[in-house]
Amino acid sequence: MTEFALGAPVLMLAGLYGVEQANFVLVNMKINQLATHLADNASRIGDTSQLKNRKIYESDINDVIIGAQLQAGKSIDVYNHGRIFISSLEFDSATNKQYIHWQRCRGAKAVTSGYGNEGDKISGMGPKSGEVTADPGDAVIFVEVRYTYQPLIAGSIISNKDIKAIAAFNVRDSRDLTQIYQRNAAKPDPVQDCKVYNGEVKISSSGVVS
Repeated sequence: MTEFALGAPVLMLAGLYGVEQANFVLVNMKINQLATHLADNASRIGDTSQLKNRKIYESDINDVIIGAQLQAGKSIDVYNHGRIFISSLEFDSATNKQYIHWQRCRGAKAVTSGYGNEGDKISGMGPKSGEVTADPGDAVIFVEVRYTYQPLIAGSIISNKDIKAIAAFNVRDSRDLTQIYQRNAAKPDPVQDCKVYNGEVKISSSGVVS
């Protein structure tokens, strides 16, 4: 009994440490999967007309953002504890440079993108050792997710709680790259402005996103 009394606290601490570390790895995996799914889904959105380039709408982007919240789940609570950046990386023929044509963001975490903001002329997006670029007349959807890990047991076990994930996909089919459209100009869908820091997406009974 004496040996058990002396050893139990050590075993308990080791067990709690292992559980916290395992949960941290699991959350890391979920955030990386979320970035991949966001980029993949955003690269597919648009009209399905075969007669002209596919238009994309603010409502399409809102759907992708809502889907990310549902995929991450309540336990992650990605928009209250993190932030996502969805960027359209394109080629500017006038300057022969890459630039971020548009960017949409969601999340309460007070961070800015580590790879550029809307309108920036850049060499590419991603780590310097492996930047992605867009071909002329094409676009790459680049997604960055920043998230603050929420401890299960004690915050001191995990020293660095800032989780980062990136993903990129070329757009599917031929997309209208001129702008993001509104389906109804009289009742425009909300724009996920990168200057605004909002948490969880709220959907009213009428289907309006806020």
